[in-house]
Parts: sequence; structure tokens; C-alpha cells
Amino acid sequence: MTEEKSVKLGEIIREFGLEVVRGGADYENVPLRALDINRPGLPLTGFFEHFDTERLLLIGLTEHTYLSGLTLEKRRSIFDQLLTYPVPALILTRGLEAYPECLEMAEKHDRTVLRSTQQTSIFMSALISSMYNRLAPQITRSGVMLEIYGEGVLIQGESGVGKSEVAIELIKRGHRLVADDAVEIKLTSHNTLMATAPELIRGYMELRGIGVIDVIRLLGMGAIKLNQQIDMVINLEPWNDKAVYDRFGLESHFTDILGVQIPSVTIPVKPGRNLASIVEVAAMNNRNRKMGHNAAQELTDRMDRLFQEQLERGMD
Repeated sequence: MTEEKSVKLGEIIREFGLEVVRGGADYENVPLRALDINRPGLPLTGFFEHFDTERLLLIGLTEHTYLSGLTLEKRRSIFDQLLTYPVPALILTRGLEAYPECLEMAEKHDRTVLRSTQQTSIFMSALISSMYNRLAPQITRSGVMLEIYGEGVLIQGESGVGKSEVAIELIKRGHRLVADDAVEIKLTSHNTLMATAPELIRGYMELRGIGVIDVIRLLGMGAIKLNQQIDMVINLEPWNDKAVYDRFGLESHFTDILGVQIPSVTIPVKPGRNLASIVEVAAMNNRNRKMGHNAAQELTDRMDRLFQEQLERGMD
């Protein structure tokens, strides 16, 4: 289940070092839930269709210059209309001065006015990125998350199938643990998935028969990684003699997480199989495919060419 999140305006003020020109009532605790930002070009002309009152307002040099060409009464009317809406805050960039009419209407409607010294485009880009990272859709999945040869691998499977046992062997081989048991997954602004561990259990693993272990103390700081993009999903399941498993790898399978299709494979588990090595090969093969090499397809093409050559020789 996805979580509806919010961030307090005070956190954004502190992150970007914003100057509080005029603070509304309890402005630091105002919740922000919108991922995007409003640059009120059309609203400054009186057009308020589809105006999102949950977004922060951003006035840069373009808007400020437009307002400078208006009469005092026109500016007062525009800010009166603009700040009638319950916007979280109005932010001026480039260190621009707030018009007295703006502050007058902010006082009238009890709105917050902030200021940044950064250029508008740079500030807006950084602010949207920060908001997205804080408010992006997020879920928690059961499994183990590892970085293997630079690939982010999420290992899933039913309880007791051996996920943590495989993970500890991979960590001893030099790969890094991101999360065990519970994996927090967040959708990024680049439509990729970033995984991390809940703060409470970060760096810990549970091994049946041994109990909880501290990976950092036993194997060193280099054995863990704080976060990692998910590049593939490996599903471990008990071996089923009646099941038909993919032996050639021509078909591509995917797992949907937060609307993102992640390549996935299913590995059957039974005594005698070296799962750690198989998972390593799966990670390397996934990386190979991303680079444009598909061993199964290449072998199929070679076989097709061979059969075609033999068929043509037979016809001669």
C-alpha cells in the first residue's frame, strides 16, 4: 500500500536557507503535499482556471518585471486576488524585493512570503527534486535488497525459502546489503525505484537458527549500502517437479512495482543448488542485457542460421 506523505514548510525553509519576509500563522508547520510548483504567469493576468492552491508559488524575474509595469492599484488588486487562495507560501527568487502591495495583501490574508537568492530556474529545479524525493509514492515490500556487481537486486520469496541465507553468502563474497526483511521502495523523479532499509533495522539481518546479527560489526562498514536503485527482481520458490521452468531465457518477465516494470526471474530452490552463484550470474546477465547483449537470442539466431544453411545445402 502506498503512503500519502507531506512535508512541513519549515523543513523546506531550512533546507534551502530561505529568508522569511513575512510569516503566516504557524507557517513552519504548514503541510506541503503537492509535488510541483506554481509560477503564476496566467494568474497574474487574472486567469485562475486549474489553479492548484496546494502548490508553492514562485515569482522570478519574469513575473517581477511584468508586475513592475503595472500601476500600484493594479498590483494591489492582483496580489489581493492571488493571495485570497490558501497557498502554502509565495517565494521570491534572485533576492528580489517584495512589492509593498504584496506584503500588504499577505498581511490581509495571513500568507507567508519567503525569499531565495538563487536564480529562478536553478532554485525551482532543486525545489521540485527535493519535493519529489520527500513526497514520492512509497511502499514497503518483504524481501532482501542487495547491490551485486553494481546491480540493485531485490530478492523475494515466501518465508523460510532462504532469502537471508543467500544474502549472507553474497555479502561474504563482497556484495553489499541494503535491506533485510523489510525494503522501503520509493518512486523517483526519473521513474526509477530507489530502495532503502527502515532506519530501525538498517544493518541488521535475521538468520534462522542464529537469530539477529549486526552486519556492520561482523563484516564491516563496506558490507552495507544505504540505498540502491532496483534493477531486477529475483523470486525464490521451492522446487516443484511438476512446474515448467524457463531453461532458455528467451522470454522476458517483469514485476510491476509502483507502476514501473522491473525485469524479474524465478529461481527454484532445492538442496545442492548454489543459489549465491546463480544470483550472481542472474545479476551479471541482467547487466549484460541492458548493454544490448542477449545470450539466449544470440544462440537462437546462430542455430537458425545453421539450420538455414543446412536446408539450403540439402536443396542443392
